[in-house]
Amino acid sequence: MKAKEILKGMTPYKPGKQIEEVKKEYGLTKIVKLASNENPFGFSPQVKKQLPQLIEQLEKYPDGYASVLRKKVASFLEVEEEQLIFGNGSDEIVQIICRTFLETGSNTVMATPTFPQYKHNALIEGAEVREVPLVEGRHDLPSMLEQIDERTRVLWLCTPNNPTGVHLSTSEIKQVLENCPSHVLVVMDEAYYEYMEAEDAFDSLSSLPLYENLIVLRTFSKAYGLAGLRIGYGVASKEIISTLEPAREPFNTSTIAQAAALLALDDQEFINETTAENSINKRKLMQFLDEHGLDYYPSEANFVMVRLPVSGDEMFEHLLSKGFIVRSGEALGLPNSIRLTIGKEEDMAVIQSEIKERLVGISK
Repeated sequence: MKAKEILKGMTPYKPGKQIEEVKKEYGLTKIVKLASNENPFGFSPQVKKQLPQLIEQLEKYPDGYASVLRKKVASFLEVEEEQLIFGNGSDEIVQIICRTFLETGSNTVMATPTFPQYKHNALIEGAEVREVPLVEGRHDLPSMLEQIDERTRVLWLCTPNNPTGVHLSTSEIKQVLENCPSHVLVVMDEAYYEYMEAEDAFDSLSSLPLYENLIVLRTFSKAYGLAGLRIGYGVASKEIISTLEPAREPFNTSTIAQAAALLALDDQEFINETTAENSINKRKLMQFLDEHGLDYYPSEANFVMVRLPVSGDEMFEHLLSKGFIVRSGEALGLPNSIRLTIGKEEDMAVIQSEIKERLVGISK
């Protein structure tokens, strides 16, 4: 058997440590996971309440077109149903885009570091990946535009960016869209859209009619708390969606995921309450970081990338031993840092105390 040559130099995604694994390793009874940018407040109580009804008729294939959910999301976003494509998380939409537009001889442009699945899927399709380093956590948009040529098929914009949390302003995005050639698909990944508070945030959906080469990605995994069910979507012109659809697997979103997403979308009270709580706890964390002289990127997401006087791996191990799972910056391309998901108020108070304890130990 002969696999693609590119796969020999690639490694599969390595998930963070699991809760039960950490409990056993460190002899702990409570673990707080703040590594994967999940919603610490769970998901809509309406989903939990109606969950028993969602598990009926599992012997049947799901609606491959996600018809009911499609109608609901289209109405909520005020777009047409044919402008939507659904995936097994927005990760799969990334894969579908790469499968559709990228091949040997083409290239794609992205920031680095950013969401790693852009690069991963592009390489599998045989495309050249052109990475442009971030500048203080921000996309270097002029340099990214300079990398585009006649063979460029896709330009990736992650806003807020994962792992830094920095967003792209309206003026910045308009600069890109107005200067990007029409043969290049501009992907705007808004996985953390619901957490954004910036006054200069770009209204991507209302801009779709103005830019025919734009697609917007969103997900139910983050603010909606349905990461375990895996469902996300893309919004674009009918022409882009119809081009992508043949590359989508026929039954790629489950019956339960579709039904849960319907209920979650109806419960905007849950979204408003939990994103507001996230904002309060994030500001408290930033105040703590300021008081202790720790730099961080200004985040518009539900996490903060914190720069440290020690390696991210060292702080990761220290916090792990105390019952907190975070993400080391070494693994994300940002050494001497950790990415810290914003958790519940009581958990954030404890982890800040543990970070302070480690910093005091370093200064001695």
